[in-house]
Amino acid sequence: MTARTLYRIALAPIVLVAASMSGSAALAHDEAPPAGASGVKGEILMWIEDAQDKLIQLAEAFPEKKYGWSPEKGVRTVGLVFMHVSGANYGIPKFIGFPAPAGFDFGTYEHTLTTKADIVKSLKDSFAHMETAFKSMSDADMDQPAEFFGMKTTKRGAFLLLLSHSHEHLGQAIAYARMNRIVPPWTAKQQAGEAKPAK
Repeated sequence: MTARTLYRIALAPIVLVAASMSGSAALAHDEAPPAGASGVKGEILMWIEDAQDKLIQLAEAFPEKKYGWSPEKGVRTVGLVFMHVSGANYGIPKFIGFPAPAGFDFGTYEHTLTTKADIVKSLKDSFAHMETAFKSMSDADMDQPAEFFGMKTTKRGAFLLLLSHSHEHLGQAIAYARMNRIVPPWTAKQQAGEAKPAK
């Protein structure tokens, strides 16, 4: 991930979230904000958890043999996309004072795991880590300045970056799934419900 890419992501979190929302009917629009957060903080967490849920569903839906697939040479594979998200979930909070697991290296982490089971576990663990950090912060904490990748922002900005980053790669993972004739599980569930005859 280059600094230019991160800068672009950081400037447009709301646009990216809106784009991911438009492509999915099974969103959390009728759910209350997650426990542990309210107001704007609760809404941020709600959309983080929306991306988390869908990314994990997709990671579990891909067969192991497809984890090495990519649309063309030089582009991240299925497995690397999920590991890239995990790396950001550990690495970005580290910049604002939340230690990553022992031995974590932001620059190499996405290449450290290769099996489906390990990657799915990493994805789940990384979101739990990031959300624990987010929930532990007060509103005053969120306003504190932060700087990473040459960008000056706030600690809140770090989590907005993670929000948009998760949804950006959710969109990528959906495209990868469709290219491999894998229907996103939440879409399959919706279609199955629509196909049931009315009683």
